[in-house]
Amino acid sequence: MSSLDGVAVVDKPSGWTSHDVVAKARGLLHTRRIGHAGTLDPDATGVLVLGIGRVTRLLRYLTALTKSYTAEIVLGVETTTLDASGEIVATHDMGALDPAAVRAAAAALTGELLQVPPMVSAVRVGGRRLHELARQGIEVPREPRPVTVHRFELTPTDEPDVWRAEVSCSSGTYVRSLAADLGRALGGGAHLRALRRTAVGSFVEAEAVPLERLGPEVVLAPAAAVRDLPAVTVGAELAIPIGHGRVLPAGRYPAPVTGPTAVLGPDGTLLAVVEPGPGDTVRPAVVLAGSGG
Repeated sequence: MSSLDGVAVVDKPSGWTSHDVVAKARGLLHTRRIGHAGTLDPDATGVLVLGIGRVTRLLRYLTALTKSYTAEIVLGVETTTLDASGEIVATHDMGALDPAAVRAAAAALTGELLQVPPMVSAVRVGGRRLHELARQGIEVPREPRPVTVHRFELTPTDEPDVWRAEVSCSSGTYVRSLAADLGRALGGGAHLRALRRTAVGSFVEAEAVPLERLGPEVVLAPAAAVRDLPAVTVGAELAIPIGHGRVLPAGRYPAPVTGPTAVLGPDGTLLAVVEPGPGDTVRPAVVLAGSGG
């Protein structure tokens, strides 16, 4: 597999949409086949994972990974967008809050929740993206969606009514909605600012490169794209039918396959991602064998 088949971890700059980053990456890497593993708001910064070349077919496994963020939550001020980019629509005097009450409210917003997507999100309703409707001043009913918040911890800052937040959550969770829900739970309102994604699964900000440094030399091998999945290594004999997309008896694999599993060849090359098949079989879901990564 060429260096243009792999995964890159970019530190998205503020003011860029995730689509902007993909468009720039296509120019820097001289290939159109690039996608990303989870949208970041234009004002947000941090970890944006790109799939390049044939690795775009693996992005669904990356998109599903847990996301981690840091942010600041401003209590007492509500905005149209639930973040600092919107217009102020309400203010509340929340200066007398007990810090213990703030932390308790955050703790109550962890676990499995139902969250209403904000009007400024990319969710489609009736074939239209919500943010497109919001720009026209249209607000429509939205169905709550199940999300999981693994961690929501708050620390006071030197600014009154501003708290530093650390959030770890499932894919599809809106941190701006979490901030707004926190404000309501405390009897007032709140909005989000300074959102930064610090991790997508095991991909952390320490390995993210500035967009201007993106080049073939920083693209990771395709096997890195599925490093958060269970993995098995097979010998050359089994690698051949797997590379041909064959459904095989589960017993031929060196370990049980109970969900999406990366299959590596003897040299560490990613051959495929396999999943349990019908009966006692294992079927390839995505085959990359022969592409050298």
